Amino acid sequence: MMGMAIDPQDVTGLVLAGGRGSRMGGVDKGLQNFQGMPLALHAVMRLGPQVGNLMVNANRNLAAYESMGVPVWPDATTEFPGPLAGFLVGLERCETPYLVTVPCDSPRFPLDLVARLAAALVADDADLAIAVTREADGTLQTHPVFCLMKTGVMESLVAFMAGGHRRIDRWTAQHRCAHVLFDRGGDMADFFNANTPDELRSLSR
Repeated sequence: MMGMAIDPQDVTGLVLAGGRGSRMGGVDKGLQNFQGMPLALHAVMRLGPQVGNLMVNANRNLAAYESMGVPVWPDATTEFPGPLAGFLVGLERCETPYLVTVPCDSPRFPLDLVARLAAALVADDADLAIAVTREADGTLQTHPVFCLMKTGVMESLVAFMAGGHRRIDRWTAQHRCAHVLFDRGGDMADFFNANTPDELRSLSR
């Protein structure tokens, strides 16, 4: 296994659970049951050992998220502006040199996610490292919510969002990005996310 290029204690983990859950029927996606636990708790437990500190970004049912034992921070606005708002909350609260984000709806992401993103960030002297998978047809799929970033990118994110922009790929394109291919056995399934009730049932099977 690749050596850790960044000390895990220098990384703060952020579970993104602040979305509207519109494709899930408007329910709070992170609190939906998967194998007997809320989806977000799977993410908390999976990311926790990979980082020094951990927090959750949520906009509803804050007490339910706080019961998971980590600090919970809502977006600065009540408009559900998307994952970049979560990134910004994390960067504002982060007390380490690096922040890594994962969504609440992909409960099986790799156990070496942070180590592999960190190794690429250092090797490429990048500002951001983003997970990529190879689809069945050979095309590459970028997963920008699985992102390790230097906390110094906060200034550009503030400016980007102040301009009314929300597209995550347009913001990441402004930075030097390392794209990390996860295509070893089983890796692709590890990034499967449950956006709809059917996808959640599929994940449970």
